[in-house]
Amino acid sequence: MTTAIDWENLGFEYHKLPFRYISYYKNGKWDKGQLTEEATLHISESSPALHYGQQAFEGLKAYRTKDGSIQLFRPDRNAARLQATADRLLMPQVSTEQFIDAVKQVVKANENFVPPYGTGATLYLRPLLIGIGDIIGVKPAEEYIFTIFAMPVGNYFKGGLAPTNFIVSEEFDRAAPYGTGAAKVGGNYAGSLLPGKAAKSAGYSDVIYLDPATHTKIEEVGAANFFGITAENEFITPLSPSILPSITKYSLLQLAEERLGMTAIEDDVAVDELDKFVEAGACGTAAVISPIGGIQYKDKLHVFYSETEVGPVTRRLYDELVGIQFGDIEAPEGWIVKVD
Repeated sequence: MTTAIDWENLGFEYHKLPFRYISYYKNGKWDKGQLTEEATLHISESSPALHYGQQAFEGLKAYRTKDGSIQLFRPDRNAARLQATADRLLMPQVSTEQFIDAVKQVVKANENFVPPYGTGATLYLRPLLIGIGDIIGVKPAEEYIFTIFAMPVGNYFKGGLAPTNFIVSEEFDRAAPYGTGAAKVGGNYAGSLLPGKAAKSAGYSDVIYLDPATHTKIEEVGAANFFGITAENEFITPLSPSILPSITKYSLLQLAEERLGMTAIEDDVAVDELDKFVEAGACGTAAVISPIGGIQYKDKLHVFYSETEVGPVTRRLYDELVGIQFGDIEAPEGWIVKVD
């Protein structure tokens, strides 16, 4: 079977593929789950996911390698993050075994939609965990759905690996102190829509959020994590209890230290100390790495390496990470899971 898809010009958009996975939690346990061609979820109008935001999601990718095989990048970390989010929202955990098995099923069932090697495109998977059932009070659901659907995607930011500018939000916070910032829940993203729209209308790629307690430290770049490179060969990324623990960020921290010989640091990043960075970027599963050309803060645009060219360290990190994901570079132990 062939598909009429322009693989090299895909954006980050929804495509309805033939198969997805669904599992139901009832009477205190998950069923064995199954593949389905039904792309519509049928749930009660009183489901807690709809009223009280008792829902979580994940994002990961499947990669076509040079020999035509397919592999996943650190899916166990996605499973662990979903489990942590489930704990925060009083939802039942999906075991790592079930999570990875479900991902593999969806990838294999939609194998014809895994983009060819060399196109730069991937198969993006969206696991979703939601509370359902006839509950109207503010309390956890008694029934849940765990589902995974997929779609082929290209670059999250238009232009691919090219610097873009961001603006610091002084009016909006991404999350509350001690709130759900470290959980991957929809409410965090719903709250980002308004400031994100304002940033794009002003000509920026997205908003940079400061820490909600003091508004002095950088936390996240829209829906991605921030990193900066210093002239002293340091890779620095923010540390905060209200930041989503990005799998890409922690992978880059390890690669920067082990593969590039850098000093990897996870610590506070003061917004008034941007001058110490010679390069900067945003990172995440969807974005991979998006170089930051400049950050607008108050009345100044702080430019890093260049507004038009990718910095050399950022490019090396990108090439190392993407090379591992597509199977061209040897991965650290346990990072790659083959889809048989």
